[in-house]
Amino acid sequence: MEAVVVDAGSKLVKAGFAAPDQDPALIIPSKMKRVVEDGDMGDSMVVEEVVIDPIVRGFINDWDAMEDLLRYVLYSSLGWEIGEEGHILFTDPLSTPKAIREQLVQMMFETFNVSGFYASEQAVLSLYAVGRISGCTVDVGHGKIDIAPVCEGAVQHIASKRFEFGGIDLTNLLAQELKKTNPHVRMDINEVEKVKEQYACCAEDQSSFDNTEGTCQKEKHVLPDGQVITIERERYIVGEALFQPSILGLEEYGIVDQLFSSISTVSPELHRQLVDNIVLCGGTSCMTDLADANKLFAWIQ
Repeated sequence: MEAVVVDAGSKLVKAGFAAPDQDPALIIPSKMKRVVEDGDMGDSMVVEEVVIDPIVRGFINDWDAMEDLLRYVLYSSLGWEIGEEGHILFTDPLSTPKAIREQLVQMMFETFNVSGFYASEQAVLSLYAVGRISGCTVDVGHGKIDIAPVCEGAVQHIASKRFEFGGIDLTNLLAQELKKTNPHVRMDINEVEKVKEQYACCAEDQSSFDNTEGTCQKEKHVLPDGQVITIERERYIVGEALFQPSILGLEEYGIVDQLFSSISTVSPELHRQLVDNIVLCGGTSCMTDLADANKLFAWIQ
């Protein structure tokens, strides 16, 4: 039996058997709902659904929920049989605390009885996926951003950077901006997420972003409930927040400055190899025009 690969993120869990050129067999939300019943059978019973996030900003936060999630993934979806568990590989986010990694290993062997366990760093796997062993990954995920230089398959941790903001913060930002221009429309955060995925984009450079004020074309979007919202400059503000985190109220440098700083920390003889192999990954990296934004690579000489 092939080993199972599990990539458990703050938004999605992707899992499947290790096989060449094969997409994950399972992609599901990591968010879970737990049904809580209040009251005796003779009384009027109150049933409440509690939303649980087993993984927050890339790290496991609720171990009981994580165990339930993995049971569903491994046994119900991928077809493992109790007593016949195989090998498993987990993707390991940048800067994972040792205590979390140790508890995951303990759960895999003692609860799931796996025959073998391996954790591989996400930055390394992202480069492997595009046929490289050296480069610099910019992983813009749902709840965090990781920038990691990798040389010959080894992450340069001293030069790596992790930031506690990501796609969910951009979604919340878009919700705030849409509320300003559409004050009478009530939107569910899940619907805002879909609007972000459809409309959010990056301006080519700072000048282009500045020019969007007052000149951005309006677009109308119909929500599932029939409400109509107007989308203007908000789509660019969301993308610009990656380059100017101050838009989110954060005292951080943007991804361009952080990328430059990260690569500059590595030995000078490795700079060209890292610069020539910058890999954008993570769900938020799919934002329209992010990979083509001139300001992302303008500092490269």
